[in-house]
Amino acid sequence: MTLHLQQHTLATPAGCSGVGVHSGKTVNLTILPAPVNYGIKFRRIDLPNNPCVAAIFKNVVDTSLATVIGAQGCIISTIEHLMASLSGLSIDNALIEVDAYELPIMDGSAGPFTDIIKKAGFKKQDALRHFFVIKTPVELQENEKYVGIFPAPDFKISYTIEYDHPLINRQSCSFEITDDVFSHEICRARTFGFYHEVEMMKRYGLARGGSLDNAVVIDKNKILNTGGLRYKDEFVRHKVLDCIGDLSLLGMPILGHVIAKKSGHTFNHAVLDKIFADKNVWETKTIST
Repeated sequence: MTLHLQQHTLATPAGCSGVGVHSGKTVNLTILPAPVNYGIKFRRIDLPNNPCVAAIFKNVVDTSLATVIGAQGCIISTIEHLMASLSGLSIDNALIEVDAYELPIMDGSAGPFTDIIKKAGFKKQDALRHFFVIKTPVELQENEKYVGIFPAPDFKISYTIEYDHPLINRQSCSFEITDDVFSHEICRARTFGFYHEVEMMKRYGLARGGSLDNAVVIDKNKILNTGGLRYKDEFVRHKVLDCIGDLSLLGMPILGHVIAKKSGHTFNHAVLDKIFADKNVWETKTIST
């Protein structure tokens, strides 16, 4: 596969509005071009002094319901789908302005973010990308959860999920993560949940913005959404999407083969903990032609 060796940002600003899935609050979001080596940062324009939070691993403060980052006394919640789009489209540098603490859930996938980024266009920058290269295998297992990352010349994810539900059962998929693969095979897979869990969350004041417009909701023996699934294995594809977003918090594109089983945000971040605990398993480097 062909890697993007140069850094990229957006050619023009991109924006959208929507509701936060947990807060139920309307939020406006603007993605702005940024200079080389800037990385991905979020700015809270609704707060005094407009504090900024870098989208990097050390700023993760919660992974229980979504990926949340925080710094300078503020948080940015539910960033994983937008981060997946930026990573999946090889955007290295961008500033995201938001006027609330939670990003919009849109349709529950990364598709809407992907669309606005592609419409804004891409700008190649005069600097090489820094790649996070896995040199020796890293593995983490806890009961039935497992994530291993192995040396590879590109970025690949092989994912398996298993639920005791007749509409999901066991699903597996494997993708080399390129811009085209992300755009056509991954970004439109929606988040999903079980009807009884959604109702319980709403009783506890969570998922206030959740609806059939922004999640696949599963009852005992049927999909409640009109139109059903976008892919027959949409559930596992969404887990791949989340994994791309979680690993993007390394702060640079990864070269390695991720093999995951029954993982989620919390376990994905535990793997990043293990990676950073041993500097012998990885290196960063630029690649020139």
